Formats: sequence, structure tokens, C-alpha cells
Amino acid sequence: QVQLVESGGGLVQPGGSLRLSCAASGSISSISTMGWYRQAPGKERELVATITITSFGTTNYADSVKGRFTISRDNAQNTVYLQMDSLKPEDTAVYYCVYRNLINRSQYWGQGTQVTVSS
Repeated sequence: QVQLVESGGGLVQPGGSLRLSCAASGSISSISTMGWYRQAPGKERELVATITITSFGTTNYADSVKGRFTISRDNAQNTVYLQMDSLKPEDTAVYYCVYRNLINRSQYWGQGTQVTVSS
């Protein structure tokens, strides 16, 4: 089992920044990925960014956030961060942290944190 605790959401004006954090605990594998998805009202959950929990830290971003969002990780703390800059109203959504074990294919989700971009 893996538990994920997210923090850092809130209300921000367009053009502003927020940083989300996701702390993982439990049976964490080094052969895994962590990342963020989001779901806006009336829309399907979509990928935002992922990062491998390996020495390479390979990242993957949705086209809509490239150049504005940065995912990073602190393996010692089993924590993943999402730095969100130049936020737009269309970034408004509930952001979910996800952990995936690449060996046994198990997947865990956080409870979600609301991000609202509005003036």
C-alpha cells in the first residue's frame, strides 16, 4: 500500500504561481513513477506531468503545460513537487497526485487538491 498526501492548492490570479507537493509513504519502489493529473468540472481527468523515481528523473508533460509547469522530486523525502507558473484560468481543476509501481503495475491516487485561477 502507498499513501499520498497532497498540499499547496488554492486561489491565484491569472499569471500567478503555485507549488503543489505530494508526499508518499508506505511501500515505495525505486522502479516507479509519480505525477499529477487534473480534472476540471465536466471534463475527464487528464495528464499534467510525471517523473520517474530513478536517478534519471525522466519527465513527461502535457503540451498545455510545457514551459509553464515544472515537476521535480526529492527521493529522500518521497515527495514530488509541481511548480506552476504563468497560470491561466483554464488550469483551474482538482489536481491529483498519482504513484505507479512499474514492476507490479499497482497505482495509487491522492485525495486531490483544488487549484482555482481567477481574477
